[in-house]
Order: sequence, then C-alpha cells, then structure tokens
Amino acid sequence: MIYEVSHRTTISYGVPVSQARFNIRLRPYGWPGQSIIAQRLQFGPQPDEWLDEVGPYCVNRSVIAFTGRLSELSIESRFTVDVAAHSAVGEGSMLRQVRQEALDRRDLSVLSPAPYLFASRIADANSAIGGWAGSLLAADQPIVEAASSVMGAIHRDFAYRPGTTSSATAPAEAFERREGVCQDFAHVMIVALRSQGIPAAYVSGYLRTEPPPGQPRLVGADAMHAWVAVWCGAELGWMGFDPTNNCLAQGDHILIAMGRDYADVSPIDGTFVGSAPQNMATAVDVIPQD
Repeated sequence: MIYEVSHRTTISYGVPVSQARFNIRLRPYGWPGQSIIAQRLQFGPQPDEWLDEVGPYCVNRSVIAFTGRLSELSIESRFTVDVAAHSAVGEGSMLRQVRQEALDRRDLSVLSPAPYLFASRIADANSAIGGWAGSLLAADQPIVEAASSVMGAIHRDFAYRPGTTSSATAPAEAFERREGVCQDFAHVMIVALRSQGIPAAYVSGYLRTEPPPGQPRLVGADAMHAWVAVWCGAELGWMGFDPTNNCLAQGDHILIAMGRDYADVSPIDGTFVGSAPQNMATAVDVIPQD
C-alpha cells in the first residue's frame, strides 16, 4: 500500500525567544518492507543553520538553529511511502534460545539486539513490571507467542485514556494506574520484555486509520503512533507488536524511527533562550492511495 503522509506542527511563543535550536525526527528511516518514494521537510521561517544526519539508533535527525529572535515556527514533513503487507510469520525460536542468541551476538550496529536489552532513559528497570511479565511467560514458549502474550495482557488490562498521562510519565506509573496512551503501553511492554532478556525497542510512526462507515475522513485528525519492535532471534529478526491495538505491525504501520525509548525518537525537542510560554499545535494526515 502506498501512503501519502503529511505532518504539520506550529510552535508559537508568548514573546519572541532567541538562540532557538531544535532536533526534528520526522523523516522516515529506511526499513525492510518500507520503501520511501519521496520526502520533503520544510520550515517557516527558514533556519539559519540546518544539518541532516543519521542516528543515533534508527533515526533520521534534522538539527536546525535560529540566531535571531523567533516568535513562531512552522514545520511540515511530507512523504510518500510504499509499505508491503507482510505474509504470515512462524512462531520463531523458543524464548530461552532467543535470550541466549541476544547475549551471544557480537554485532553492535543499530539493528543489533544489544542496545535494546538493557534499561534506558525512560524505559528503566522496574521489579513490579518484571514480576508481572515473568508470570505471563515460559522459557519453552515460542518467541512470537511470548511477545504476543505480553501485548495481549496490556491490551486487555490497561485502559486507553488520552490526557491522563504525558510524555514525562514513567512506565512504572502507567503500569500502576493501568491506563495511558500508546506511548505508555509501548514503554510498559518494553520494560516487561527486557526484564525477561528479550530485546525490545520503541517505534515511532503512523497508523492507517479508517473513518466510521458512511462518514468522511477528517483532514488532520490522524496522529503519531507508537508500538514495540521485538527482536525475535536471527531467524525472524525484528517484528512489530502494537499493544494499543493488540496486533502485529503488518502493513498498516508506517515506521519513522526506532530507538530505546521515546527520548531517542521524540519528533521535536530543543532549547531556546527566554522564559516565554509556548504552544504547539499538530495536524497529521495519513492517506492511503488506493
């Protein structure tokens, strides 16, 4: 399926700020089964400095800076991508084998399981989540079944409640409250799997959505989405698991970036000199080209 994606963000400040610098992570990263046909990133006003770079992790980052005063910044990312529908996959190796494979591998590239085995800035170790995950899994379980068990438990036992958490909410808090949004569910699943020796990564991207039958699609109503990439051993490699929707990422998910947690793939972050309040408005369109 070919998708046209548009992501528009406007950041405005109560009074002009100076020396603003931003990290933009909105250009899609190349990924197996996902071909980037065209892409364009635009800013208004034009930055005084602009550097495109890769990394760290599976991230395309644009670093922009403004030397003068800035009262409003518009960011627009547009791209066309062809996402192949994945065929059915097997169950993979047993959980205990995947654990050992991950420890034995000496590859330290961004697609190696090694960076995604241990605690990270947001997805830190938590004994409560680890104990809960241990009760769901068995060493002689196939890896796809094991990851699906954790995914299904989150989908069943956690309530999707926008506005109850923020990007600063720790996985331990979302786990204790059993509520949150896709970002929280992904972080909880990552901590749970890592506690059992399974490499797990945070994926930022978009999800194809459909309006209710008989109703028109609302322009700008889509949003960014988050799910989990699980390293399922050398045989299967990385596979996407979406705990918010209890499904595998198999054609309706468009990957932008993959890192250890949200901090590695945050769409926009930065700094400026000043104390002005700021407001951010975002509109996203994901349009399949039938």
